[in-house]
Amino acid sequence: MNDSDEMVLPLVVRIERATPPERTDALEAAAMAVLGLLDDPGEWAGELAAWQAGRIRKVVRRARGAEWRRAVALPGRTTEHRTAEVRVHPPVPLDAWPRDLARLQVSGTELADTAEPGPAVPPILWENPALRMSAGKAMAQAGHAAQLAWWASDAAGRAAWRARGLTVSVRTARPDAFAASVEAGLPVVRDAGFTEIEPGSCTFVADAPWLRDRVTRS
Repeated sequence: MNDSDEMVLPLVVRIERATPPERTDALEAAAMAVLGLLDDPGEWAGELAAWQAGRIRKVVRRARGAEWRRAVALPGRTTEHRTAEVRVHPPVPLDAWPRDLARLQVSGTELADTAEPGPAVPPILWENPALRMSAGKAMAQAGHAAQLAWWASDAAGRAAWRARGLTVSVRTARPDAFAASVEAGLPVVRDAGFTEIEPGSCTFVADAPWLRDRVTRS
């Protein structure tokens, strides 16, 4: 597959000037949006299959006001999670984005948490504390982690996750704990290095009871 044939999954986060979302909420919403599409692709099953056959590339863009309204008018699904709204659109060729998505900004998506997130509830997507990523980059990486965890889950694990509403917790790991999780054989995101960080960097590890069980049994 050459670059012109590569498929990408567009994600759009709503960032209004006066009411930006919390960073953790946005990361969790991005992961949940990806999971919802994987679990039920609906009319986009063909596009999803073509995308998953290559690199699972995701690009996060930001929108507000009329930009957001135009994004919502396009085919896709919106995930609302606490302070965040993230819309996932069906995969498109890398060089053939819908105009109203292509015109959105992709770089410099910065968000912060104004308070410490609450207690984490599994599944947990652990962010590498040694890396500095923009919120947009981290949202895409959280989506990758959720997808790898979904692929690694058996039918029982997926059923348990579905019963939890396909929710996730995103937290920054302790350095020693992150390294131990990578070594344990849990699903790990290794970045391709297109933007911001070095190729091969481990960005996220996905952890859940059923994933731990599978690692123990293998």
